[in-house]
Amino acid sequence: MTAPTPIRRALVSVSDKTHLEVLAQILIDSQVEVLSTGGTYQALEALGVAVVKVSEYTGAPEILGGRVKTLHPKIHGGILALPTPAHEAELRLHGIAPIDLVVVNLYPFRQVVAEPGSSFEDAVENIDIGGPAMVRAAAKNWQRVAVVVDPADYTRLGEALREHGGALPESLRRSLMRKAYAHTAAYDAAIAGYLARFDDVGLSVGTDALPDRLFVAGAAQGELRYGENPHQPARFYATELAAGEPAGLHRAVQHQGKALSYNNLLDADAALGLCRDLSRLGPAAAVIKHVSPCGAAIARGDEALADVYVRAREADAESAFGGIVALSGPVDRAVAERLAETFLEVVIAPSFTPEALALLAGKKNLRLLSLEDMLVGTGPEAQPALRLRSIAGGLLAQREDAVTVAAAQGKVVTRRAPTASELRDLELAQIVGKAVRSNAIVLCKDGATVGIGGGQTSRVEAARQATARAGARAQGAVLASDAFFPFRDGVDAAAAAGVTAIVQPGGSVRDEEVVTAADEHGLAMVFTGQRHFRH
Repeated sequence: MTAPTPIRRALVSVSDKTHLEVLAQILIDSQVEVLSTGGTYQALEALGVAVVKVSEYTGAPEILGGRVKTLHPKIHGGILALPTPAHEAELRLHGIAPIDLVVVNLYPFRQVVAEPGSSFEDAVENIDIGGPAMVRAAAKNWQRVAVVVDPADYTRLGEALREHGGALPESLRRSLMRKAYAHTAAYDAAIAGYLARFDDVGLSVGTDALPDRLFVAGAAQGELRYGENPHQPARFYATELAAGEPAGLHRAVQHQGKALSYNNLLDADAALGLCRDLSRLGPAAAVIKHVSPCGAAIARGDEALADVYVRAREADAESAFGGIVALSGPVDRAVAERLAETFLEVVIAPSFTPEALALLAGKKNLRLLSLEDMLVGTGPEAQPALRLRSIAGGLLAQREDAVTVAAAQGKVVTRRAPTASELRDLELAQIVGKAVRSNAIVLCKDGATVGIGGGQTSRVEAARQATARAGARAQGAVLASDAFFPFRDGVDAAAAAGVTAIVQPGGSVRDEEVVTAADEHGLAMVFTGQRHFRH
């Protein structure tokens, strides 16, 4: 390959004008001729760049309300021409000058469709046509043309121009080319994903519908410490599928501690999801170990968050060691003091006060993650997020599980109905049970879990595990089962431990036998008709 020629002519057309003043100075210092359009032209001119309008250069005006600006042979010929005698002769014949640098980013399609009240017409008008065409053309001709789609790359562009006498090395042009194609691919995926929300006559397909085609595009958020095990490399990608969902972990701010691992993020996500669900019942704390809850609690009256956390931790203090904690409110000094009492891997909360950060700074290996709007958009009216899991040969996709039939909305099937306090604990147990690996049994009492049995191959064994962990605390507790009891043995085990009320989906061929067992023991039982398996 011949040595790269200096950058003599650039085309700049950017929707995102972040750091445009940096680019302007680079173009001025490098004495680059600049072509531009619309708002970018005005902004560059105001920054002192000697800029030429594309319409003046091509001799063709912008038409159709700006829909056509750069779709012209003098633009695409200048970008796509190879440095060969034949192409150079053609350029001279048609009066086309080579374009050596293309700085383009695209219409803000994602931002527009994310705005409340955005219409289908708004979305269509923000589908960029000329921008992707120029980016792809420049990337195709990367051996001669540099293409920049990210304002974060302006600085290294300027440094390379200074270091290489106004030219750009092959390694940088190749890097920019890869980034450009990833940029247009992600943009197209966002458009296709949005359009999948509508049927062939333009009507919304509804929140439960899944698309016929799935487009997944994501940007790496940096290397993780390792995967599930230290010998496995891993990365975290923020995907376009997360648009419109409550804030995800890619937006969390890490205040201290070593880099996160794959397992840390899985556990933090489980803790965040459970805390979000519980926060609908009041101030909440969740403790997660190996993607399953080992303790959770909600406030009793005006109870302080520090005390709520302690009750969640003490639900299974042994398992909480080395766990991940999510809290629904800010971490102040009082909460921080209680957090510092136990070895923890990660704490995630909306915020940390300066006093809390100072106190926890002594815990060098503790990662503190703040996610300011972690509870925004998590109400029962929110659309369940799309969740993916990979298997051999492809991806499984489903909507996130949501408790839409709470215990209080269920059908009382026993002679005794639950009391108000039992109903509150049943709802807590039901929400926690949704986050436990099936088969799952959860015991709660006075606004906190006291025993959890999960990941068992029989329901009665899950009940035995939960009641054994609860011990004496099972007396007066309530129980939630993620699926129906196939036999009465699980109810008998719960009653023997002192459980007073049960919530379950119902639907077994032996429901009558199970309800009879509950009546024999004087238990209250509620059927919700809604199963919550988690595999």
